[in-house]
Amino acid sequence: MPLSTRRPAALRVFDRVVRGDARTVLERLPAESVHLAVTSPPYNVRIEYRGYSDDLPPDQYLEWLKGVWRALHRVLVPGGRFVLNVAPTSIKDFRPIHHDLSRDLRALGYIMRTEIIWYKQTMGRRTAWGSWRSPSNPHIVPSWEYVLVFSKGQWRLPGDPAAVDITAREFERFSDGFWQIPPERRRKGHPAPFPEELIERLVKFYSYRGNVVLDMFGGTGTVAAVARRLGRHYLNIDSSAEYCRLAAERIRAATPPPDAPIPPPPRSVAGPRATAGSPVSRPSAPPAASAPAAR
Repeated sequence: MPLSTRRPAALRVFDRVVRGDARTVLERLPAESVHLAVTSPPYNVRIEYRGYSDDLPPDQYLEWLKGVWRALHRVLVPGGRFVLNVAPTSIKDFRPIHHDLSRDLRALGYIMRTEIIWYKQTMGRRTAWGSWRSPSNPHIVPSWEYVLVFSKGQWRLPGDPAAVDITAREFERFSDGFWQIPPERRRKGHPAPFPEELIERLVKFYSYRGNVVLDMFGGTGTVAAVARRLGRHYLNIDSSAEYCRLAAERIRAATPPPDAPIPPPPRSVAGPRATAGSPVSRPSAPPAASAPAAR
């Protein structure tokens, strides 16, 4: 049965790529208009993003992210999900950033639902052993990342049962919280892209067809492209003009199901004034507030 072609007014600000500061754009979106947000912020571990120095003091980094999480909470629908991917930060100077982030999100009112272990199978490239064959100072090398799942206000996300597109076999596989998915090898112009299989699982498991899927650190558009291909509305936000251009190209190549009323993407990237409500201004906060995405 075809999905309804009725498009609420809120959807007019979606199905596009927006260049702008994550928090500022979120603050201009309609309240309770997003069903699923999936993102991975800059990890603050000196990754070479375009136009951003990824090395803020830890407390400043967490404060900046709390502003983004607070703005996101307003735009999620009741029961809307937030999926946050984060990696262990280092070996020698270990910092449990996933604990810091989950603490901050729960303090802001998010319900923590679970954590998924994304096993990336990267041990073949190992070079750091610490004290080889000795208990003196051996290193554990992280071959995994965390996928932390939260929701707003309630556990249940209302939706039309006819808009479910996950199979019984997929549901069984995805509900096991150990996801063995290789990392993306084709960088597509970005230092740390998501593998599409990871996003496909999250979109199918946590949203209905026709829902709105957001990535506020959108990078080169993996989340948006997969969401469109699976019949969801999308919004890709990033402060990098180059990443936004690459994301727009990728999203245009993603074909939604024939019965999904997802409109053709615009021919160009939307500027910082493209969202609903008051105009979205260019970022004026410290460098972290305009950081490009991790994905």
